[in-house]
Amino acid sequence: MSNVGFRIYQHVPRPSKHLIDSFANIPVSNIADTMNRTFCMGDKIRAYNSASLIGTAFTVKTRPGDNLILNKAIDMASPGDVIVVEAKGDTSNALIGELMITWAQKRGISGFVIDGAIRDVNHIRNMTIPVYAAGVTPAGPYKDGPGEINTPISCGGVTVHPGDILVGDQDGIVVINPKDAPKILERGLETVAKEEQVMANIKDGTWDRKWIDEMLHKKGCEILD
Repeated sequence: MSNVGFRIYQHVPRPSKHLIDSFANIPVSNIADTMNRTFCMGDKIRAYNSASLIGTAFTVKTRPGDNLILNKAIDMASPGDVIVVEAKGDTSNALIGELMITWAQKRGISGFVIDGAIRDVNHIRNMTIPVYAAGVTPAGPYKDGPGEINTPISCGGVTVHPGDILVGDQDGIVVINPKDAPKILERGLETVAKEEQVMANIKDGTWDRKWIDEMLHKKGCEILD
């Protein structure tokens, strides 16, 4: 019988590295716009250094304040994986700090997204592996379990499946289903090109702003003297 709540799945359906890397130069905000501004993690999940995030979701569900299963995930994950942790947003105990993050970076892991707390922030701010979390506390974790690895989780208000593509910058994180990724990539590149054209129009003073009055009129806005 399956031990629900305390089990590990070893297989992750990872998309191709080429597809993942294709998102590297597209701002997260542009990707979000192509997805109807959905599938963005909430603002409680904050970046704690300036390293950009991109990789495949390796999911962890843990009891708040406990990092036994997270330690196992770090030893299991493959280079290029992003470890994404559901800990119900609890910030009473840090789930990870400098030592575990350094070990993960040594193993080629591409980053952490933790819906919970971290510690050793002064060191993390200077690291080149991206770390996102919901908070900070000096209180360390327990190591009792239970937890799950590579099952669907909720992180930052978004459902994350093992193998999803995660892209993050200082604005936040967006979650991409690999099945949708080729079309999102195409639209994302189009959005980047459009914004570059708008910026050029701003600089030369030719940005067309007629749409604002047209939209106000359409919505029935009354303009008075």
